[in-house]
Amino acid sequence: MKAKDRQKLKGRAHALSPIIILGNNGLTEAVHAEIEKALDAHELIKIRVNAEDKMERELLTEEICETHKCELIQKIGHIIVIYRENPEK
Repeated sequence: MKAKDRQKLKGRAHALSPIIILGNNGLTEAVHAEIEKALDAHELIKIRVNAEDKMERELLTEEICETHKCELIQKIGHIIVIYRENPEK
């Protein structure tokens, strides 16, 4: 993805609230299903990763991006913004 496109998506994401919050149970099948539904519906979503350890947050972020074939747009603290284009839109 080009830097210009990434900047536009960051701007769009600014007004969004996290629609998925990862709790103590981590990435369960239910969480994966919700991420999939949210990406299909919105393309651009925010997720709050409530892991205290920075390395654990990074691993969870990588797993989300790999599993759902999406791009990490931005990561600030516990909040990540991911994007996956929906060809049906």
